[in-house]
Amino acid sequence: MTDSFGFDVEINRVETYLSGLNNATNDPEEMMLEIMETLKDTVTPIPEVGKFYTFVYNAKTPNKTYDQHPLVACTSLERWGFKGLNYHWRKSRNYTWEELTGQLYIVQYDELEALLAIPYAKFILNN
Repeated sequence: MTDSFGFDVEINRVETYLSGLNNATNDPEEMMLEIMETLKDTVTPIPEVGKFYTFVYNAKTPNKTYDQHPLVACTSLERWGFKGLNYHWRKSRNYTWEELTGQLYIVQYDELEALLAIPYAKFILNN
């Protein structure tokens, strides 16, 4: 999109999503589905260090609580997956390729604050 002077202007997709929400749901699953729909035009199978992502994750480690809908800053790429600072946990976590469910949804820096305002984290104890 361009402004009246012809300069490119980034649209904060998450704020646009939030403006139409009207407290429609409190279900993290429904919120994640809507977030994925909102970000569907910017997906990737492999993250880049220093970029931000949200995705669906199904951990394999038994008896450990994990976030099924992480929002992360990728900090390193590994053969087995990647490491990222999870904003819901506020600490670094490991994410293996096999446990990713689908694509990584790219989050722009200016969309982080709006995403953090949405309670879509889903903490699960893996049995």
